[in-house]
Amino acid sequence: MGKNFRRQWLQCALVAAAAAVFSVGAQAQAWPAKPIRLVVPFTPGGVTDTSGRLIAEQLSKRLGQQVIVDNKPGANGNIAGDLVAKAPADGYTLLYNTSSIALSTALYKKLPFDVKTDFAPVALTAVIPLVLAVHPSVPAKTLPEFLKHVKANAAKLSYGSAGNGNITHLGAYLLLQRHGLTVSHVPYKGSAPALIDLASGQTQFMTDTVNSALPFIKDGRLRAIAVTSAQRTFVLPDVPTVAEQGVKGFEVGAWQGLLVPAKTPPAVVQRLNAEVNKALQATDVKARLAVQGAVPLGSTAAAYGAYIQTEIARWTQVAKDTGASLD
Repeated sequence: MGKNFRRQWLQCALVAAAAAVFSVGAQAQAWPAKPIRLVVPFTPGGVTDTSGRLIAEQLSKRLGQQVIVDNKPGANGNIAGDLVAKAPADGYTLLYNTSSIALSTALYKKLPFDVKTDFAPVALTAVIPLVLAVHPSVPAKTLPEFLKHVKANAAKLSYGSAGNGNITHLGAYLLLQRHGLTVSHVPYKGSAPALIDLASGQTQFMTDTVNSALPFIKDGRLRAIAVTSAQRTFVLPDVPTVAEQGVKGFEVGAWQGLLVPAKTPPAVVQRLNAEVNKALQATDVKARLAVQGAVPLGSTAAAYGAYIQTEIARWTQVAKDTGASLD
């Protein structure tokens, strides 16, 4: 009787396991059967929105279903992150996240989601260098001259950003902190209003993504002092890096990627990863990203997950060392 029971139990367990595998496989094979929502955590028209829409366009073509961009700005991307973290894990709600997701984890004591447990990584998509740009009234033309000017006039200066805790905030913050300088910070709701005020002289400098600042630099409303990437960017080839100008090891970039809710079927994640990586290798996609100063990357899902954890550790250490917090 005992042996028969165990045999029956084992048979039932095997049937259940096979059914589960078949169910996941069938779900992945049927996916996508309806439009997909791509949540972008910043306002329309910005660099994240532009890149997100390009990825959405490519996925729509490759998946045979419309991928609809849904802008949910606010709280340094945390509103969008919370929405996706709590969405059904069925592959129909995606998050086009940025480096802000690692920054928020490091700088906020309380978040409505946990990056480590509430999301599944899909792929790292692109990185965009920042540029230190100043109003023409600032006499500096090199980074050493800029730092000397700030040291002599810190109380009279202010710098803008696309929001508290945003990479455009921390790029400048880290550079100043590295040299023991404190300057008033003015957060805006996006790069566009911050750049407008910088160009009008309401603030004096900013570290912003190169694509956002480029029109202002080209028409002379702003002057580029340095880029924050490890190498010079092809859109501003004559502008040296921060490291080239004496600040060794300094590198900050605005990276982007794709996340889905945790427990999304692995086969769906694999399909998304494959299609995103193929899209990033397409000649027209590379060209359209290049216009923004963005460098296409691509990765495995596992590599992207590891990269996020590395960035969280990096910025958590920065927060610990500097006492920076957004709570």
